[in-house]
Amino acid sequence: MLDTLLEKANNLPQLPGVYIMLDAAGEVIYVGKAKKLKNRVTSYFRGSHLPKVEAMVQKVADFNVIVVDSEFESLVLENSLIKQHQPHYNILLKDDKGYPFIRIDLNEEYPRFELVNKPYKDSAKYFGPYGGRNMTREIIDVVCKTLMLPSCGKRFPRDMGKSRPCLNHHMGRCLAWCTGSESKEEYRRLIDEACMILEGRTGELINELNEKMLQASDELRFELAAELRDRIRAIQGLSNKQRVIATAFADTDAIGFARGVKSCFVVLHFNEGSLIGKDYELISEPLEDDAEAVSSLTRQYYAQRGTCPRHVLMPVDTEDREELERLFSESAGHRVYVELPERGDRVRLVTRANLNAKEEILRATTKQQRRTGALEWLEKALELPDYPTRIEAFDISNLGDTGIVAAMTVHKDGKPFKKDYRKFRIKDIEIRDDYASMYQAVHRRFRRYSSGDEKFADLPDLLLIDGGDTHAAVAEKALNELGIYIPVFGMVKDDRHRTRALVTAEGKEISIAANQAAFALVGRIQEETHRFAIEYQRSVRNENFGSELEKIHGIGDKRKNELLKQFKTIKAIRSASLEELIRVVPKNTAQSIYNYYHSEAEK
Repeated sequence: MLDTLLEKANNLPQLPGVYIMLDAAGEVIYVGKAKKLKNRVTSYFRGSHLPKVEAMVQKVADFNVIVVDSEFESLVLENSLIKQHQPHYNILLKDDKGYPFIRIDLNEEYPRFELVNKPYKDSAKYFGPYGGRNMTREIIDVVCKTLMLPSCGKRFPRDMGKSRPCLNHHMGRCLAWCTGSESKEEYRRLIDEACMILEGRTGELINELNEKMLQASDELRFELAAELRDRIRAIQGLSNKQRVIATAFADTDAIGFARGVKSCFVVLHFNEGSLIGKDYELISEPLEDDAEAVSSLTRQYYAQRGTCPRHVLMPVDTEDREELERLFSESAGHRVYVELPERGDRVRLVTRANLNAKEEILRATTKQQRRTGALEWLEKALELPDYPTRIEAFDISNLGDTGIVAAMTVHKDGKPFKKDYRKFRIKDIEIRDDYASMYQAVHRRFRRYSSGDEKFADLPDLLLIDGGDTHAAVAEKALNELGIYIPVFGMVKDDRHRTRALVTAEGKEISIAANQAAFALVGRIQEETHRFAIEYQRSVRNENFGSELEKIHGIGDKRKNELLKQFKTIKAIRSASLEELIRVVPKNTAQSIYNYYHSEAEK
């Protein structure tokens, strides 16, 4: 196979482009860019490689290439294809991190600050991005309270004069704009000051206000001078919040990167030389070398944020720095300089970023070592044939005889692997029977594996069942019928509802209390599986509960929720007296419910 691929690669042109590695199923497993396609692609199919590269090459069944006109085009295309296919062997940042913005439309008569997910091409002004929604709301709240701007839900001038001032005014946090006692000009003045704070121009604002205060004092306008003095003090009091606010207007970012048990990508945000924020992410060992990894991660990071500072300091020399400058400048709307500092203060900033990356790996390594130690202990204590990289756990949840469900969680290397979690609605079991339900769930899961279902393609190294030896026995029976061997253990709880031991189908208990890391790991697995099962059971119950009550005239979502909270089940509602129903819902609704079930019973 490698000879065939090498022959195909030797026929490629010495032109820039993107190459796409495919596995036997035709799935994209890696995307890369190259200045000269022939040189780069042939290098994969000859000579020796690092273990991770070798593992990828062994899975390559074919490849495609796309020739482009320039290195910049190859960079943009590679970025697009990685985002589209999320290839297994490409280094990837998590794409679920939200970076919200603060928006204000200064064309409005009384503009207000609001949180938005991304900036739009409109006439509004945007500040950010910030690290999270809670942080962004806090920034809006703090700035408004500092300048005594409204933070309530009223809209002006629509709501002016319609009610008395709210509690914020009485607490000295708002000038009671809702009364109309303050001028529109004063409102706009304070909005402009708030914008200066969000732009990082707090020092400039304080200097302006000091000049106005001194002028007011010279003119014997002491009341105005006192108001300006108080405002200056309030703005100065924001200094402990400034680091949070300032993250959005960093003028320089220093990139750090380090390898260890894991790799770490760090971005330190600086404004006028002062550190104002930090982002980092731990990732699996990259297939790429340091320069390629840093280039790819930096591109992904700023693509997610949607903005870029004036200067980005790189820890290694990447071949595509000029292309990165062009890409970031075009997306940011201003000139961005991607630099490899060689001396002076900027080198120290990159050194600090690299040090932060190493420190984060050390901190994470401690947790990773604990997980690894726990898994190694389980391997020996349970006499497993293999190290338990993948652990699957099952739990049953029901409410009486209704809504019986099963949940399966997956832990890889001791951490939840939610992508592979599965849910089962138990079928053809009319009465509560945990053993039969467990048998059905396990049998269905591994029958799907035997039939070649890709969603169930990976087998676990260890199967944990919530319950004792009988639960483990029915799971083992389901596996035996399918001709599959996987070690199965029940999770036995103590009086305090904590997992105290694992038990075989034959009833042999293995205490896990002796190893704190294993005790904690198995406990977390059981709690996570129970949580997942309960959530699914609750959703099924709500679905069944709602569909039944929707048949009754006058029952909406509000009434359904009230009845569900009080009675829990349809059976309880059916047997409730009229007086009991009236305590929960209005009399006419209660009468409709009572008549519905009792007229049915009389038929």
